[in-house]
Amino acid sequence: MGSSGTGISSSDAFADVYSEFFSLYNDGLEIDEITNTVIDRNQEMLSIPEEANDFWFALAKAQWECKGLQPRVYAQVKTIVETGHDLKIWTDLSGTKGDLDKRRTVLEKFLVLLQSERPNAKRRKKTVIREPIFKKGDCLTYKLSDENYGGALVLEAEYRTELGLNLVAVTRINQKQKPSEEEFKKAEVLIKNFAKWDEKPAIIWLPNYKPREVKEFVEVVGSINIERQFLSIDEKHKYPYTSGWTMTLVDGVNLQFESERVKLKPKHVLPIKRVLKNGILERLFRFSNR
Repeated sequence: MGSSGTGISSSDAFADVYSEFFSLYNDGLEIDEITNTVIDRNQEMLSIPEEANDFWFALAKAQWECKGLQPRVYAQVKTIVETGHDLKIWTDLSGTKGDLDKRRTVLEKFLVLLQSERPNAKRRKKTVIREPIFKKGDCLTYKLSDENYGGALVLEAEYRTELGLNLVAVTRINQKQKPSEEEFKKAEVLIKNFAKWDEKPAIIWLPNYKPREVKEFVEVVGSINIERQFLSIDEKHKYPYTSGWTMTLVDGVNLQFESERVKLKPKHVLPIKRVLKNGILERLFRFSNR
């Protein structure tokens, strides 16, 4: 669940969404536009029960702080709290009775807070420029749930921006030893068909968020020369965005492989070499059959 306590803001998912919201807020966007963008960018988080509730809590808290809490967002949080859905998740994850009691109190107080009127909207802050965490072409590896090594390739790095973005292609690498550069070149992009994902390739923009924590579990094991450019206006905004490195590189991969134990694997294949050759999103969805 990625939670360090029972507090409403104690989870990684909450922190990711809250940070993303205020990044857009500080860029001058209005609440409605920010909300739609954050929801669109975090569909994977919303498909994971352990993450979804914290998503709505973070969105509601951020909106409330900006004096723009939307009725639909408040209603979503109210339903989660009053139905006991969040406490059920904590129970399923083996939460202790003490933790459940504390969490119940936290949720009740949070709902009361959202019903109150904040005196003033939070001030917008000056944009801070961040560099991307990884370089274009970096081959990334990290441990999956079964202690095997997974792998992702950095397709692009956007410098001198507020978010410091990396475009990352998550692969189907899942092996006992650390992958080599040659294995990255021969790898396939992970296609997601678990939960509500319908044959979607895991090619995602990730920001410079908690870089120290990211580098604690991610290792660069090589570099591939990528000539294709992914920063043109026509291409950049066609790729989804999320702020969760762990969710993207580890959790999403684990969920896909677990899903494949009980349902059919994705119908399509997308080799990394094809992504590097084409680089245009419309072509990425013209998969070749297995």
